[in-house]
Amino acid sequence: MSAFGPTSPLAETRHKLQTAVRSYQDFLIVLNLAESTRIERSVKALEAQIKIDLPRIEAAAYDSHADEHDGHAAMCHSDTRQDLLRQITEWAQDPSGKCIFWLNGMAGTGKSTIARTVAQAFDEKGQLGGSFFFRRGEGGRGNPSRFFTTIAVQLVRRVPTLAPYVRGAIESETGISEKSLNKQFEKLIFVPLSQAINASIPIPMLVIVVDALDECERGETILSVLSETGRLQSIHVRIFLTSRPEFSIRRKFKNVPVDAHQDVILQDIDQDTINRDISVYLKDELARIRKDYNAECPDPELPSDWPGNEKIQALAKMAVPLFIFAATLCRFVGDATWGWNPDVQLARVLNQTSSEGSNLDRTYLPVLQQLVVGLTDSKKEKLALEFRKIIGTIVILEDHLPVSSLASLLDISKTDIDSRLRFLHSVLNIPSDQELPVRLLHLSFRDFLVDPEKRGKSWFWVDEPKTHEMIGTRCLEVMSCYLRKNLCDLKTPGALRNEVDKETLHDCLPPYIRYTCRYWVHHLEHSKRRICDQDAVHVFLHRHFLHWLEALSLMGKISESIALIDTLQLLTKVSTCAPNIMC
Repeated sequence: MSAFGPTSPLAETRHKLQTAVRSYQDFLIVLNLAESTRIERSVKALEAQIKIDLPRIEAAAYDSHADEHDGHAAMCHSDTRQDLLRQITEWAQDPSGKCIFWLNGMAGTGKSTIARTVAQAFDEKGQLGGSFFFRRGEGGRGNPSRFFTTIAVQLVRRVPTLAPYVRGAIESETGISEKSLNKQFEKLIFVPLSQAINASIPIPMLVIVVDALDECERGETILSVLSETGRLQSIHVRIFLTSRPEFSIRRKFKNVPVDAHQDVILQDIDQDTINRDISVYLKDELARIRKDYNAECPDPELPSDWPGNEKIQALAKMAVPLFIFAATLCRFVGDATWGWNPDVQLARVLNQTSSEGSNLDRTYLPVLQQLVVGLTDSKKEKLALEFRKIIGTIVILEDHLPVSSLASLLDISKTDIDSRLRFLHSVLNIPSDQELPVRLLHLSFRDFLVDPEKRGKSWFWVDEPKTHEMIGTRCLEVMSCYLRKNLCDLKTPGALRNEVDKETLHDCLPPYIRYTCRYWVHHLEHSKRRICDQDAVHVFLHRHFLHWLEALSLMGKISESIALIDTLQLLTKVSTCAPNIMC
């Protein structure tokens, strides 16, 4: 009984409905949880099924987060490179097409952007077998040791039915990831694909994209091995490859049968087509810069037709065939660090590029010349010394380091490094997070700085061997002060590396220490110096040889020590010489 009389039938019905709805909602929650759990278990089972225990370089993939973060994820503008991209698509889909498509061209012509666009296009079609974007100065991305293991892992992700065959190769060939490149290809890629075909497992058309082969040590060896893909006649596998036309690669292609590859020289494409593509890019990028500038600095605004077709065409004509010229000038014009008046910045570019000079001079001098405007010769020389030490180090490093690690390696304050980097956002990727590495936006900037022809002619010329020597010397000094017995203060002698927690390893082996341990020999070798009695290298090895090996072991890089010691032996002089940093 309610205060107003007996409960009505309508109220009872409403109560029953509400109870039923709540029960149904509870049922759905339980059902959804069960379904989510089932899906999660299925995903985990699939992951376990295709999991391949091979060392690989995840950052080398075309869509890696690392490249997205540091500005290397550019794709072709939708209205550019259309004929070339169509040609590549037709080549890949032609059942009787040649195995390798070699896109070659000089620095800055847009090879990597095209390669990334090609990789994405085939990925969206489910036809990307794998991708590896080589990058000099990026540790594992600058050498071939993890190329085939990385591609093998990507192939299994694309075609999970290959997993048992690749896993079988790993189990039957102990230490396959440390074997020769030929054996890695044969055991991890060629044989598994062949076994799948023999087992009547359907394999889709696959394209493997390899970018910047010239930035890989012994890249010609990879080319020689990849040419063997043509033996997979019953499988439609294609290799799309880009590189500069380096002599070692051109010579290797002469040994590849003509019917196995087709070539396109990027800068030889019709100049009107390249001019049009660069004009399209410049028009869009400068329109974006105008829009951003007017939104932040409305008085006075840039006119709606800025900078005008005449200037765009003049810039495009100067840029051909270098897309890197167009990209760099847009970053420079749009960089607010300079006080940000895009029209003034554009005028500086036009004035600079109207003078004589190489393509790279026209690309990078407008940026660097602004650093010395109004300085006396003595101040220019001081700035040049700081530039060569800081920026020279960044472009020569074998693996990039964050500002904090650069400061520790060079014994320079972070403030001083920041002041030198502040105006170089057009040519370097400088993250706001100082724990992330500073990287080159394009390898051609390094080429420009170390060009031997600029010796004595440019404030910014970097003496490559001398810079290697300086970095090598600092590595020795840092390691001599830091390395010691039982670096991580382990309580149990002979403890396994996997028993040491990651936090301890990070604290005891910060990035700059890891760098010095791995690459000091590299810098010594490229300094063109030799080891002799009682010099800094001899003293370091006498005092810290075992400490250095212990550090490499803790880093999981002890296998590298064999090659490093071999190099040190080659650099040893038989005769003695006076004590010095390096002989």
